[in-house]
Amino acid sequence: MGRRGFLALGAAAATLGLMVFATRSRSVPVPPPLTPPEAPLKVFHLGHSLVGPDMPHMLAQLAPQGHEYNSQLGSGTPLRAHWEPEENILDFETANRAPAYRDAKEAVGSGEYSAVVLTEMVELRDAVKYFDAAKYLGKWADLARQGSAQTRLYLYETWHRLDDPEGWLERIGSDLETLWTGKLLAPDSRRNPGHPVYLIPGGQVLAAVARAAEAGEVPGLASRESLFARAADGGLDPIHINDLGAYVIALTHYAVLYQRSPAGLPHALARADGSAAQAFSPAAAAKVQAIVWETVRALPRTGLAAAEGPA
Repeated sequence: MGRRGFLALGAAAATLGLMVFATRSRSVPVPPPLTPPEAPLKVFHLGHSLVGPDMPHMLAQLAPQGHEYNSQLGSGTPLRAHWEPEENILDFETANRAPAYRDAKEAVGSGEYSAVVLTEMVELRDAVKYFDAAKYLGKWADLARQGSAQTRLYLYETWHRLDDPEGWLERIGSDLETLWTGKLLAPDSRRNPGHPVYLIPGGQVLAAVARAAEAGEVPGLASRESLFARAADGGLDPIHINDLGAYVIALTHYAVLYQRSPAGLPHALARADGSAAQAFSPAAAAKVQAIVWETVRALPRTGLAAAEGPA
């Protein structure tokens, strides 16, 4: 069997894995489907460099006119460090600039946001074991609930390093159920079935696009590395995405937050500093948009009605 045959088998196995996930993770309450928002959203992003300044800015360019956002970010920052005032947030000054920055506790508790998007540091096992990840996810979610019963809550699932010794695709596949859902979402989901935290499956979508690229299905994109940043010397950054990766993740946020297919959205966008971002070709962008929608719709925790299966 040739390389493409193996890749095709891998893609089939990945699809089966999503189906198994949807079945096996029923022990964690599956949130009810959401209705698509009728107006532009105001979104608060809380996290670290895998959110970054450019992805939320790209999302704003994809979203309906009037979409607004703020953020509080750091580098490798756990949710606990954002919550506890005595803890240091690495690179706070450089990661948080006007007009995007707003103090997280003030923002999340204000009730002013249509959606609050939380994410946790990676290595995720360390976040769970040493940084009380589930506890602090619950604290941030509760703060948002206290601010407004109408605020939609989301957990943005990310990814680990490309050089993870257990395999990048393998970790993305296994961590969704065991860590992101089983460890982070589960306690809060059981406590708050009426106002749950939904899933933005960034890692799942990035992996799906990488598989398609390596199968020769995305014009101009040859490998997973093509979605990741490069240092000034040309060396690969194994964790931070480049403009193409940020576009994939922005599309994923759009599809989940707005509950709409991203098909036909613009593909030539600007970075947060106003400079032109590297862009997919029109054909590649259309393929990526289709992959995003297919992946998002396959996972019930995204809140899409079409994704919800039998209980």
